[in-house]
Amino acid sequence: MMDREVRVRFAPSPTGPLHIGGVRTALYNYLFARKHGGKFIVRIEDTDQQRWVPGAEEYIFESLDWLGIVPDESPKSGGSFAPYRQSERRATYSDYTDKLVQSGKAYIAFDTPEEIENMKGVMEQEGAVKPQYNSLMRTRMRNSLTLPPEEVDDLIARGVPHVVRIKMPVKHDIRFKDLIRGSVVVHSSTLDDKVLLKSDGMPTYHLANVVDDHLMNISHVIRGEEWLPSAPLHVYMYECFGWEETMPEFAHLPLILKPDGKGKLSKRDSQKHGFPIFPLEWKDAESGELLLGFREEGYFPDSTLNFLAFLGWNPGDEREIFSLDDLIREFSLERITKGGARFDVEKSRWFNEQYLRMRNTAELAEFIKNYALADSMECDSEKAEKVAELMRERVTFPSELYFHAKYFFTPPEAYDEKVVRKRWSEELAPIFLDYAGKLKDQSEIDPETAKQLLSETAESHEMGMGKLMQLLRVSVTGESGGPDLMEIISLLGPKEVSYRIESAVASYKQSEE
Repeated sequence: MMDREVRVRFAPSPTGPLHIGGVRTALYNYLFARKHGGKFIVRIEDTDQQRWVPGAEEYIFESLDWLGIVPDESPKSGGSFAPYRQSERRATYSDYTDKLVQSGKAYIAFDTPEEIENMKGVMEQEGAVKPQYNSLMRTRMRNSLTLPPEEVDDLIARGVPHVVRIKMPVKHDIRFKDLIRGSVVVHSSTLDDKVLLKSDGMPTYHLANVVDDHLMNISHVIRGEEWLPSAPLHVYMYECFGWEETMPEFAHLPLILKPDGKGKLSKRDSQKHGFPIFPLEWKDAESGELLLGFREEGYFPDSTLNFLAFLGWNPGDEREIFSLDDLIREFSLERITKGGARFDVEKSRWFNEQYLRMRNTAELAEFIKNYALADSMECDSEKAEKVAELMRERVTFPSELYFHAKYFFTPPEAYDEKVVRKRWSEELAPIFLDYAGKLKDQSEIDPETAKQLLSETAESHEMGMGKLMQLLRVSVTGESGGPDLMEIISLLGPKEVSYRIESAVASYKQSEE
């Protein structure tokens, strides 16, 4: 399999935001190339000019840059096989369709869409199960196989719209080996005569990808399962051109399924359930619709790569945390599954938690400082690092380091009503105020001292600490859960905590009136 230089390509169409399934395809191509010392190429397949979307190509490259999937050759970085946009290679494709027509492997068709639909209707009435433009239908249509040569020339000279179609043989077994799915055999009678060159002179994907893969010396085509039905046509085209010896090997990746495993993951799933399926946020220029992005939702690029790698591949053991270098070292096509991979949202969050916890404290502190600054809060590096250490095991995304711990920066504006209703009673007021008074006498306080003072206060009032702790936490933070309360008190400082306790008690009393 490795007798030739490994050259793989990721060939997205700039027709909208890059779906996470496309990112996984890019990742697998990248890993395969790096594993075998080969080249990873990004080629923009923009032959469908009607579906071209402004900004989509830039989005593709920004997504890959964010994830660290860096191409060796591309429209941005150039390369020996430029240009890497198919729209800039237009003249090349017509030369190859001319060769196919001259060799009898393709033909020119003048049929209008209405004529094609009408003929399909006629064939349905005649009992055809699946009417399509095939070896039977082409004999009844307006094309260079049924018209005299002089009429064909005249129609072309007069500018009558026409396309070039592949001429599929009537009886021919098309065989190839898929590196993931094994041997594939398809009889030509099941295939239609696909359009290779459109009436606007632009190639279809079928022609452009075969010609470009050949000219760019692509050794392996690693792409999504949705292209598996087209693979026999592409293999046959290699035969038509006489390129069998240099035909790339094929590997068709499994679908990414909905979180429940039922059906292909779609944009609608993201919108309905509020999780991202695009690497970056995307706003549709026409509808104004905002599509969620992994980056903007707070995912790290390395955790996203790790999560995506496991959507259809595994290392064969229990390991789950892999750096990009680890993935390159361990990756193999042989360990890609044939069945669809379920998009597990909770697993994506778990990966992000692991990568957040592996970040050094200074890096997490920078997140906190930036969020605090954006929220008009003051926060020095020392405090940010202490908050980061207390929160790192409790959050999934960097933003939560600040927004789930906002009580470190500002007193609570409300208190957990359920806890207050259950725990507060008038007899607790003197105990809480006594503790607040003891704190005022301290210039600073460590967790052990804070706990000792609370224990002494509770004991002097003949009250168990267990009856105080939850309400005390709510009084200080407004919330019923969080890091160790004594650590919180130590970080906030005794004066601030004393003030908060007194404010909370006043609020509790007022709510009783």
